[in-house]
Amino acid sequence: MPPKAAPQQLSPQDVPVVFQRYRTELQNLAQKIGELESEMDEHALVLGTLQPLVSTEPERACYRLIGGVLVERTVKDVVPALETNYSGIKEVLDTLVKTYKGKEEEFGAFQREHNISMPGRGQ
Repeated sequence: MPPKAAPQQLSPQDVPVVFQRYRTELQNLAQKIGELESEMDEHALVLGTLQPLVSTEPERACYRLIGGVLVERTVKDVVPALETNYSGIKEVLDTLVKTYKGKEEEFGAFQREHNISMPGRGQ
């Protein structure tokens, strides 16, 4: 990350705008993280079901929704694609969680700098 420039002085009118921007950004990140966690859980469930079939019935038919179209494939064709998707989702999720934590720290620093306390947060 590039070094941060010296903090800019904000006018009293700008503080609520920046505060709300931080909150919105954190909410959006949290929502996206939740969506990806749900998608990861779905992939894990399907992989858990299909994994035993790779060795016992690799030619068994299974169906996969691709771009809104249900297509028939075999277990041996679908499992590697699902594993790749799962690992890709996990990487993106890890990146988003790191981004969220960084934004959360920035938001906390902003709140301390401008002496903002939120009820129910123990501050």
